[in-house]
Amino acid sequence: MSRSYFGTDGIRGTVGAAPMTPEVVLRLGYAAGKVLAGRDGQHPAVLIGKDTRISGYMIEAGIVISASHNPYPDNGIKFFSGDGYKLPDAVEAEIERALDAPMGCNEAASLGRARRIDDAQGRYVEFCKSTFPGELDLKGMRIVVDCAQGAAYDVAPHVFHELGADVVPIGVAPDGVNINQAFGATSPQTLLDEVKRQHADLGLALDGDGDRLVIADREGRLYDGDQLLYAIVKHRAAANRIAGVAGTLMTNLGFEQALARMQLPFARARVGDRYVLELLREKGWQLGGENSGHIICLDKHTTGDGIISALQVLTAMRERGRTLAELTADLVMLPQVLLNVEVPRGFDWKQHAAIAAAQSRAERSLEGRGRVLLRPSGTEPVLRVMVEGEPREAIDAAAREIAAAVRQATGT
Repeated sequence: MSRSYFGTDGIRGTVGAAPMTPEVVLRLGYAAGKVLAGRDGQHPAVLIGKDTRISGYMIEAGIVISASHNPYPDNGIKFFSGDGYKLPDAVEAEIERALDAPMGCNEAASLGRARRIDDAQGRYVEFCKSTFPGELDLKGMRIVVDCAQGAAYDVAPHVFHELGADVVPIGVAPDGVNINQAFGATSPQTLLDEVKRQHADLGLALDGDGDRLVIADREGRLYDGDQLLYAIVKHRAAANRIAGVAGTLMTNLGFEQALARMQLPFARARVGDRYVLELLREKGWQLGGENSGHIICLDKHTTGDGIISALQVLTAMRERGRTLAELTADLVMLPQVLLNVEVPRGFDWKQHAAIAAAQSRAERSLEGRGRVLLRPSGTEPVLRVMVEGEPREAIDAAAREIAAAVRQATGT
């Protein structure tokens, strides 16, 4: 389905350039209101949340105002329905069509009103804590919590502290322009350094909007979304039957092979947590995620949430009495090389024979023991080139060859 505004995770771009301009955002708020109100014939409430970017004040017309892991000059808008799920593609397409229609205004008697929910933070803290078993606590654990100078800066430390942990908060001084800068899930070295300096048991890093999670242990190991999801799956499978697990095209082949050894069904969705969620709902499964750190546990929440994901990993550790390294010891991850190659918007790599030839050579070199994946980003003007397999030198060379073919095709 062709899209003019919506990407894989809402509408996103650099502030001041379309679509993140006051004019477009105003029309978006109007169009979304018309479409969503018209679907149920009532006057629905709209809850607006945002991260710490300074540009959020300009565009308070959306539902969740955030560009996730992107740098502060970018921003975006994500829509959620009243049941807590992201809007389906069909509804987003309807909003896009309404964006091109002329704007009007309701009569005075039909206008809405705005108010601030002053206890929203406390409610959210309690909700997060409710996903952790009541008979357990985190006493005796020293945990570094990196909030990426983002949306969770004044929530996440409280959650883990109130559950008994000795919390060392970092990335909790947002100034509107420092979100994701040298802190958070996309800059994990800061977390690794602080865990070592504090002699902490674990370090948890979120991203700007708080839906991604990476974890570092005291030995300096960093665990991505595949490894964290595996820890949750392995723990739950020991006690209950798991119907299946969802990943994406980027999920490590080692993860899939580990689930096969456990005789657990596995399926891949398109990249994007919204597509993982759609696959879970389609199959009636509960657990899924992305290697980037989005993890979905549908028995706990309707979307990915880094705090809740961390609590599920900690549940597995506390109930099993095992370290994260022990929980994931039998998960053998295959080396992955991921290169992001800048391309013009709308670039169709499939139309270039040289790129296809480089991809074919890489696939032949793996001899069935790995994967090659090319896909355009849904949030940035780049083509992602991923090669997975062994040995590391071979996949590195294959990825560089494909990337070079892309650059030659685009003239960059």
